[in-house]
Amino acid sequence: MTRKHWIYALAGTAALLAIFAWAFAPRPVEVETGTAQLGRFEAGVEEDGKTRLRDNYVVSAPLAGLLARITLKEGDRVEAGASVAMIRPAYAPLQDERTLREQQARLAMTRAQVDRVNARVEAAQVALRRARNDLARSEMLAGQGFVAASRLDGERLAALAAQKELDAAKAERDIAGHEVEQARAALMAVSNPTSVSERGLAVRAPVGGKVLRVVQASEAVVPFGTPLLELGDLSTLEVVAELLTADALQAQAGSPVVITRWGGAPLAGRVRRVEPAAFTKISALGVEEQRVRVLIDIASPPDTWRALGVGYRVNVRIVTLAQDRVLKIPVSAVFPVPQGNQQGRGMAVYVVDGDRARLTPVELGARNDAEAWVRAGLAQGARVIIYPGAQVADGVRVKVRSTAPAR
Repeated sequence: MTRKHWIYALAGTAALLAIFAWAFAPRPVEVETGTAQLGRFEAGVEEDGKTRLRDNYVVSAPLAGLLARITLKEGDRVEAGASVAMIRPAYAPLQDERTLREQQARLAMTRAQVDRVNARVEAAQVALRRARNDLARSEMLAGQGFVAASRLDGERLAALAAQKELDAAKAERDIAGHEVEQARAALMAVSNPTSVSERGLAVRAPVGGKVLRVVQASEAVVPFGTPLLELGDLSTLEVVAELLTADALQAQAGSPVVITRWGGAPLAGRVRRVEPAAFTKISALGVEEQRVRVLIDIASPPDTWRALGVGYRVNVRIVTLAQDRVLKIPVSAVFPVPQGNQQGRGMAVYVVDGDRARLTPVELGARNDAEAWVRAGLAQGARVIIYPGAQVADGVRVKVRSTAPAR
């Protein structure tokens, strides 16, 4: 071979070796990243719930007799004290001595109910004055910088809750007054059936609201106490959620709630009560679970949830932890790693350093289904690898394919 042929052979061999080296050289691992940034972090308990009325009222027949056809339909609006049904009593039962005594006892019972409700109204007025005094004191201290904004919000919500409690007590007082009138009218019907049979006995609505259900629409002879229709004030709508007992321990009275997936914009709520007794419920998988009912008031303006009705399904997220201006990263970037020879396991992330992945231990404050609160180990603006695969390791070359948007 000539010298020229040797040069060509060596050049071809070098080119072939370069191609093999390029083909078998390790490639950078393509990864997705997220950015560590400051923001508000919230953790909570999420569960399905349903709406119900805080108080619904069943209007029943105050005496036995002939019920005229009820013309009201579901959804009709009625005012407190309005006539919703008409009953013409039969003579024989109304002239019975036992019925007379029963109506006298019922009148006495309704009068005692009025006294009890009046005491509740007075107690609610005292609670409202106390809540307003606390709010005024907190507003004064907040102006001087001695009270946190979260406590001031809590005092305002407490005053609002006290006002609603007073309104509910006053509504019960009105209802008790109507029940006294109905009992008095029923007693009059028993004492003087002739006058009542001529004009009939009007059954009146104990509270203003909407007709939820007409139980007995057709004309019929009904016995005493027969349910006629159900009434409710939709402005007193609340949400009830059945939480696992372990989750219910984190939900305290006054905890903020976010209500979603009801068909409109998210609504604000507040936990009013966690019932003290649990019950057993069988899950869809056949597992026995101990659950607790949590009652939630809707704090958003009524105009924003006017379309919401009774028995609607919603999703509630009870906020158990809220922190402002903390360092957050996507929760999919965090994974457990062994801590030396210790039995426990710490948490770590992969940080993109130039074109390399660096294993970085972190200390977490808390995490939810989307974000993790990092107490220590990362700096603001650091890029972390989300959903790191098996190819990602400390020191491995990486190539950023995309960056997750900030929440």
